[in-house]
Amino acid sequence: MRSKVPAACSLFLLLHTLTELTQNSDFHLAGDYLLGGLFTLHANMKGIVHLNYLQVPQCKEYEMKVLGYNLMQAMRFAVEEINNHSSLLPGVLLGYEMVDTCYISNNIQPVLYFLSHEDYFLPIQNNYSSYVPRVVAVIGPENSESTTTVAHFLSLFLLPQITYGAISDELRDKQNFPSLLRTVPSAEHQIRAMVLLMQQYHWNWIIMLVSGDDYGRENGYLLSEQLADQGICIAFRETLPTPQSNMTLTASEQEHLVTIVNKVRESTAHVVVLLSPDLTLHNFFHEVLRQNVSGTVWIASESWAIDLVLHNLTELRHIGTFLGVTTQSVPIPRFSEFRVRKAQAGPPAPNKTSPQTTCNQECDTCLDTTKSFNSILTLSGERVVFNVYSAVYAVAHALHKLLGCTQTSCIKGVVYPWKLLQELWKVNFSLQGHQIFFDKQGDLSTGLEIIQWRWDQSQNPFQSIAFYHPSQGYLMNISSIFWNTPNNTVPLSRCSKSCQTGQKKKPVGLHPCCFECIDCSPGSFLNQSDEFDCQPCSNYEWSDKNDVACYKRRLTFLEWHEAPTIVVALLTILGFLSTLAILAVFWRHFQTPMVRSAGGHMCFLMLTPLLVAYVAVPVYVGRPTIITCLCRQALFTLCFTICISCITVRSFQIICIFKMARRLPRAYNYWVRYHGPYVFVVIITGLKVVIVMSNILATTIVPTIRADPDDPKIMIPSCNPNYRKGLLLNTSVDLVLSVMGFSFAYMGKELPTNYNEAKFITLNMSFYFISSITLCTFMSAYEGVLVTILDLSVTVLNLLGISLGYFGPKCYMILFYPERNTPAYFNSMIQGYTMRKD
Repeated sequence: MRSKVPAACSLFLLLHTLTELTQNSDFHLAGDYLLGGLFTLHANMKGIVHLNYLQVPQCKEYEMKVLGYNLMQAMRFAVEEINNHSSLLPGVLLGYEMVDTCYISNNIQPVLYFLSHEDYFLPIQNNYSSYVPRVVAVIGPENSESTTTVAHFLSLFLLPQITYGAISDELRDKQNFPSLLRTVPSAEHQIRAMVLLMQQYHWNWIIMLVSGDDYGRENGYLLSEQLADQGICIAFRETLPTPQSNMTLTASEQEHLVTIVNKVRESTAHVVVLLSPDLTLHNFFHEVLRQNVSGTVWIASESWAIDLVLHNLTELRHIGTFLGVTTQSVPIPRFSEFRVRKAQAGPPAPNKTSPQTTCNQECDTCLDTTKSFNSILTLSGERVVFNVYSAVYAVAHALHKLLGCTQTSCIKGVVYPWKLLQELWKVNFSLQGHQIFFDKQGDLSTGLEIIQWRWDQSQNPFQSIAFYHPSQGYLMNISSIFWNTPNNTVPLSRCSKSCQTGQKKKPVGLHPCCFECIDCSPGSFLNQSDEFDCQPCSNYEWSDKNDVACYKRRLTFLEWHEAPTIVVALLTILGFLSTLAILAVFWRHFQTPMVRSAGGHMCFLMLTPLLVAYVAVPVYVGRPTIITCLCRQALFTLCFTICISCITVRSFQIICIFKMARRLPRAYNYWVRYHGPYVFVVIITGLKVVIVMSNILATTIVPTIRADPDDPKIMIPSCNPNYRKGLLLNTSVDLVLSVMGFSFAYMGKELPTNYNEAKFITLNMSFYFISSITLCTFMSAYEGVLVTILDLSVTVLNLLGISLGYFGPKCYMILFYPERNTPAYFNSMIQGYTMRKD
């Protein structure tokens, strides 16, 4: 216990030494319960240099801040309104103690002052649950750095603290800051509003300038994260030099500032985001004016978005368009008159002595300076002012609940900070049309406004152009902006121009916003989910150049209404009718020498496949199916083989009769006895069946679809992807037979006229040979419907060649020269041939 006494005495002496007695009623008001207020009436950006001298800084030596005094007046106004015009705390008089924090320089001393008793004594105890400090709650301070310092002290006592301007997301951590609440949206929401503003006007190439303090570092990091998520690139990032307490810079700092402004002037980015307290920016904007930077969009963070001193620098209107993010404007009746009213000392509270004062509770020029800015403050509306106003009312509502107040009275008693804190978490009331309550992180759900700086005397200097609420997640009530550009056009700030529809982006350098635009080639498209790569179309789809989607390829096949199909159909009908007529003629004159010399029964073996082939010609028309593909690959080739093998064996048989019967009588007898011609036809047909079946089994008869090489928009249904190889294999036997038939016919060119079929067979076989070779050659160079048309035309012409070229002359002789179709005439022709040979 003895060791605690010197420590307590030392703390008492420190607090008492730091105390100054001034009687300025702007800063203190006696009451039953006191509220502490921390405001920046003067600002020193260099921080705690005074610690070198072990004394509390004199804030009045620094730059005066009109907005800080305006916020302090808001606290005074709220307290006096509650005391004089509200039934919120009937019979209870609220008082306050307010201290100037010099931005970040004067934080510790006011906290110790608020925590101590009226005799400036702060005891060291094991348990502070029953301790009653000087104030029941603290409003402020303004910035995150000071708020963090203060909160660490106040949280040890669970003394409620409501900040009206600290936006750092670290303050949401209730394990470290259990007694801290906020009436201002967090940094995350403010940065989100900035990013939405950039997206609204399609800016993706920006410059980021930050201050060298915690505010600049933390908010710069948050902005970098959100920009990366939204595809917005940072051209460069620089840290602004912090001025001295007299607002000057050292030579090296000034040189660095000149370099920064020069980079801004020469950059292709025309949007500059400034995350910095206002005092850091005075030297910066003077340098911007000196270098005559223009055509830039300046986006202000909440720390200077409504700064009156910077706005009073009217030359800034010539350097570009100023936009900013700030809290929502909420009108407070009668506050404009109160702001410039000289404070009057109120009557002392019952059983209370006039409060003693402490350091930095004076500002001789604040009221006069505020009066000079009163008109612009009135036009700009009450923004951060409402944050202070609602914070005071939140404490009053918590006291109302804690003191068991009714409409007429309250039960006055000792207010312990931790009990008041519990009630603060529960408050939920309406104030000036806004619902006031705190979420789980201790934040008040309030909106933000995007404002534009205007310098028209009759208008709001901070004109609202959009509204953002964290619960909505997008900009609302967007109005037009007066751009400081020729013809009021929206400034462009993009590293690369937007690609046209269907063009992919090829990155240039390290930034994804810098790219070249490359056309997507035909057969590929640009998927909106991936702007850097063209996606290929599926096998059955196609796209034109720079398409963003694929379309179905058009299927092309022979159709009945097409001219080539009609011509082939007419030839097929002609061939079928002709063959049918030939069959009838041969059947009618079957016993005549002409029919028997043409092959007799074998003629019907040739004519029947011809008729079947004619009937099957329609399988070439229409979209291929399994049935039609089977007919194409098997039926036609078998019919041809039967016909050609019959013609070949017929030619061979005539040669045998006239030239080999006498030389090889035994072989000829075997040939006749065992029906050599039919055996030959069966063998050749069987061989062809094996070849066709092998080809079908090796490939497929299921139709496939392939792209037309000449027009990729077209898909060609095909019976066999290896149709060329299959056709060559199937045709090889027929080609051999045609060559044999041609050879035998040539050998019999000297035979009797009635048996000399050399010229007819030569004509048919030559045409078949040439057409088959031509077709194979054409198919090796071309694909598509043209090949199908040529294949069908060759097939029909070969059928006609056999029907009319081989059987046509014989029918002509039977019908028009019946005298030559007699046994006597044939015998005379054979006798003449024999006599010539002898």
